[in-house]
Amino acid sequence: MASKVVLITGGSSGIGKSVGAFLFDKGYTVYGTSRNPKKYPQSPFPLLALNVKDNASISDAIASVMEKEGRLDVLINNAGAGITGPLEEIPEAEMKANFETNFFGPINVIKAVLPQMRTQNSGLIINVTSIAGYMGLPFRGVYSASKGALELVTEAFRMELKAFGIEMCNVAPGDFATNIAAGRYHAPLQEDSPYHASYSKSLELMDSHVDSGSDPNIMAKAIFDIIMTEKPKGHYKIGAFMQKFSIVLKRILPDKVYEKLLMNHYKL
Repeated sequence: MASKVVLITGGSSGIGKSVGAFLFDKGYTVYGTSRNPKKYPQSPFPLLALNVKDNASISDAIASVMEKEGRLDVLINNAGAGITGPLEEIPEAEMKANFETNFFGPINVIKAVLPQMRTQNSGLIINVTSIAGYMGLPFRGVYSASKGALELVTEAFRMELKAFGIEMCNVAPGDFATNIAAGRYHAPLQEDSPYHASYSKSLELMDSHVDSGSDPNIMAKAIFDIIMTEKPKGHYKIGAFMQKFSIVLKRILPDKVYEKLLMNHYKL
């Protein structure tokens, strides 16, 4: 049997690159995407030009895969963007831009691949979300909201797609050692802001979490295991024990107690 054809958005660095390299080594036919593939000539697998905010580029990338392979078995919606700042001070345009990348972008890629997967009567779509999407985190509220929205939409998609033999799931990573912090939009630290002290401390804490994060190959192995699963679950959480356990705590603790735990963690 021919190897499965996999498309990974945001495949030039971080988790996407690790997943692509892992699957490529396992014998999969892997295509990654990047807004500017020419910047990554050393990629171990082909990179296609794709901007999740541009429907024309999405269509062109899918068409390129179909022209070369004639099928698409797995879509990994990995492209995403970070954003931090006090909700009061983040410009509305930046909030909308983050949702364009983290929410509407993945949905538009899904819509572009569904006709082919429906024709095949098979396919797997994996949406990379975040453990942050399970809770509203201080100074990361927009990011939490965009990833949480994708989590919920996936639940609805799963039920709508069952009749066509197409599976979909979320994989929510915790903190991994990637370059996401460098690419985040940071609302500026303003000296006269009432949030200056608390936001500054939270920024340092967030960056330290990424710097000391887990090996992205852990995510690669987890996604490989999901692809090998006949009937994937709806939700997977991958990360340090306490990050995953925080979701359980939110479910079982009273709201005020859980809120206090988060505030203590972020030194608020």
